[in-house]
Amino acid sequence: MKFGITPAFKCSYLPEQDEQLLVFMSDTQPTMSEYDFLIAAGFRRSGTQVYRPHCGSCNACESIRLPVNIFSPSKSQKRIIKRNQDLTICISNSDKPEYYPLYESYINQRHDDGSMYPATIEQYQGFILSPWSNALFVEIHEKDQLIGVAVTDNLATSLSALYTFFKPEEQHRSLGSFAILQQIELARSLNKPFLYLGYQIDTCQKMSYKQNFLPHERFFDNKWQLITKKSG
Repeated sequence: MKFGITPAFKCSYLPEQDEQLLVFMSDTQPTMSEYDFLIAAGFRRSGTQVYRPHCGSCNACESIRLPVNIFSPSKSQKRIIKRNQDLTICISNSDKPEYYPLYESYINQRHDDGSMYPATIEQYQGFILSPWSNALFVEIHEKDQLIGVAVTDNLATSLSALYTFFKPEEQHRSLGSFAILQQIELARSLNKPFLYLGYQIDTCQKMSYKQNFLPHERFFDNKWQLITKKSG
């Protein structure tokens, strides 16, 4: 496997820090088995790019995954499940035209201060889609209306939650956390022992919801370590 290191650039999560990435640079696209190996070593994909933080002066980013067979929802997560019991879940194996308008309104209304704003169809496709990934689209419906989509990669030994977007007017439902709970159940049904959630930075408010899923494992010191209680 070949890898390259990007030049330093401003970190989108910790503005006082610079960020560098270790990027998979093979002449061919990774196979699913290669990506399964890489994600277990702390890597992640964005579109077709597979990367891992490689910052010289900061190690705040920690890859996080849930061992789904020992996960138990908290009281607040049980309330989220109860609050959304009127919703139905469908699984699609491919992108659909109705996903992008939902993504566009989500980015433009909830993340207009981020690097993904303003949303475009090209940016959506470049971020969500990959010709070699085996992505599943977890659709969240209220009656006949699509109100949310969670994109998750279906790997040999795991699921990897890539991104969730939903109708901004439904934010009271806590659909981000609800989508994770649905992906946990999906992983169990597919006999996948892990659900990867990307990176966790304890000091970043945007990521704080991830550490509420316990127990979980974090990748630091080049190994996965079990965390049984929320930090701080």
